[in-house]
Amino acid sequence: MKALVSKIAVGILLIGGPALFAQTAGQDMKQAGHDMKAAGQATGDAAKEAGSATAKTAKKAGHKVKHTSKKAVNKAAEGTENGAAKVRDKTEPNK
Repeated sequence: MKALVSKIAVGILLIGGPALFAQTAGQDMKQAGHDMKAAGQATGDAAKEAGSATAKTAKKAGHKVKHTSKKAVNKAAEGTENGAAKVRDKTEPNK
């Protein structure tokens, strides 16, 4: 009797055991969909951060270019004024 019950129990576990732990194809597809959504969101977030960093860098570079250009123009204008003053001094009649 004991052997018969053991054989039946082993038979049930061998036949029905894997079915208890196996996922269905539908569950697998649903999980894959969730994984794809999470991956897409992570990619979108990374792209957004990269775009933000690019915009910040471009703005900072633009300000530096503007400042340097303004400085160069003012220095050139100062040099022109100095040159004009020297020419004026040379061309004025002696007082």
